Amino acid sequence: MTSETTNPEAVREKVREGYGAIARQGGSCCGPAKSCCGSGNAGALAANVGYSEDELSVLPEGANMGLSCGNPTAIAELKPGEVVLDLGSGGGFDVFIAGKKVGPDGRVIGVDMTPDMLTKARKNIAAFRGRTGLDNVEFRLGEIEHLPVADNSVDVIISNCVINLSPDKPQVWREMFRVLTPGGRVAVSDLALLQPIPQDVAEMVEALVGCIAGAVLVKETGQMARDAGLVDITLTEKRDYVATMTDWNDPLFRKILETLPAGAKMSDFVTSLYVSAKKPLA
Repeated sequence: MTSETTNPEAVREKVREGYGAIARQGGSCCGPAKSCCGSGNAGALAANVGYSEDELSVLPEGANMGLSCGNPTAIAELKPGEVVLDLGSGGGFDVFIAGKKVGPDGRVIGVDMTPDMLTKARKNIAAFRGRTGLDNVEFRLGEIEHLPVADNSVDVIISNCVINLSPDKPQVWREMFRVLTPGGRVAVSDLALLQPIPQDVAEMVEALVGCIAGAVLVKETGQMARDAGLVDITLTEKRDYVATMTDWNDPLFRKILETLPAGAKMSDFVTSLYVSAKKPLA
């Protein structure tokens, strides 16, 4: 790979630039270029991955930017009063949905490393408060490899299509273990590889921002969770999501498809992956 996609700080800067552009200008679930997978069809994307109309009704305008690759709040089975942490919270999409689920006695913290996303999310708090009467969400600037959250302080961690972007995924899983309370749980939606992607695709910065070049094999994700100390790990592949994304003819996906071997499909290489896990009580 080029140094641009292997140097950790270069990776973070490219991701920060790409998602900063999405926050400022709008764009697609795969990068800052305008596309049918982006803001114009964000509602359709959310419905496709399992969000209900009732869940989406609490969202402030602009919070749903079509950046999902699953529905972590559904697999988290959030309960009133829980403290929830969202890794890579973006404009606040899952934070606001989780805020409604945990209610006035709960708390939801969103962490994002992109200042433009953080600004967008914080501006949305007032609208969320007006729609729900709840004042139980906050957003913190930080990297998911170094969470600005205390040890043993979070009941549930959610994340939606973000961990694959990290240049140090094992450290992310260790941080998740650190901040979870004993017995706390993880509910993550991410993109993962079914087989290694071609080298020229892996070197594309567009693929990196679109969550593909940074993804690892499904089995590697499970191993990182185990190595961090988590237990009761369940990995559920959702291959139909990637096939649907490709059908939307997103510009980034068209570019990547042109680089794949003849006859190959994106879903031959990439899957949406739901990861559930727990921190042991002892």
